[in-house]
Amino acid sequence: MNNFIKIHLDILHEKKFADPIIELRALLNKTSILKKEIILSNFNINQINLSLFQLAFERRIKREPLAKIFREKNFWKYSFAVNKNVLDPRPETELIIETVEKYFQNKKQKLKIIDLGTGSGCLAISLAKMYKNSMITATDISKSALYVAKKNSKKLNVCKQIKFKCCNWYETKKNFDIVVTNPPYLTDDEYKNLSKEIKLYEPKIALRGGKDGLSCFRKIAYKINKITHFKSLCFIEIGHNQKDKCIKIFEEFHMYCADIIIDYQNYERILVLKKEKISNKD
Repeated sequence: MNNFIKIHLDILHEKKFADPIIELRALLNKTSILKKEIILSNFNINQINLSLFQLAFERRIKREPLAKIFREKNFWKYSFAVNKNVLDPRPETELIIETVEKYFQNKKQKLKIIDLGTGSGCLAISLAKMYKNSMITATDISKSALYVAKKNSKKLNVCKQIKFKCCNWYETKKNFDIVVTNPPYLTDDEYKNLSKEIKLYEPKIALRGGKDGLSCFRKIAYKINKITHFKSLCFIEIGHNQKDKCIKIFEEFHMYCADIIIDYQNYERILVLKKEKISNKD
């Protein structure tokens, strides 16, 4: 084994990384000067930017996520800029995009879409790329997060399609055809038990959902009822074991569950909600 590889694998083992080989390969490829993937068995130190690798390695062994070190994270079909002010996009959140696409197959539609709590802008921007004739509103309470989202919208050439709003969720007389949101949904206990690399490097405001993890859903349920019509669909990411409680919260505001999407770990992850028609009975 190459001595450089052995030394760095030993350090990663010592620091108790779950899979040192995957970690090292990721770091080498992120700092590679080659256009092809680096293979450990054929590694040569001249294949990487050594000073960049050393800086990145020192940060990684302190449990800083790769996305935060290199300030980018892949989501859907695109690469998004990220930093300490936004949550790194997760693979399970891509299920929102997949599900919207399933329900709205005509990509030429002129849809009105809102993304509540946009963060890096990954949902709003991915939908803007998919539905090029649609207009999207993306909201966030954090000005720092909106700065990142706007940067991503310019990078991916959709800034003319998206209006960014700094607010606590959203209230308007306008109705939207599609509502998407991935709100904070961790309970206080779940947050306390998070790994170091999440607690130290991800924004707390994007993770904590109050004592029971449901506080944001209560606020969103009230807002969604006011910004949707009877043909609207809402796509909402939820936490593990929150399905029944979330459905009950939304039912109080006359939103019913039309579909439940299971994630890659077999958890109930996405709720698809519709507005309930209330009949007037004399």
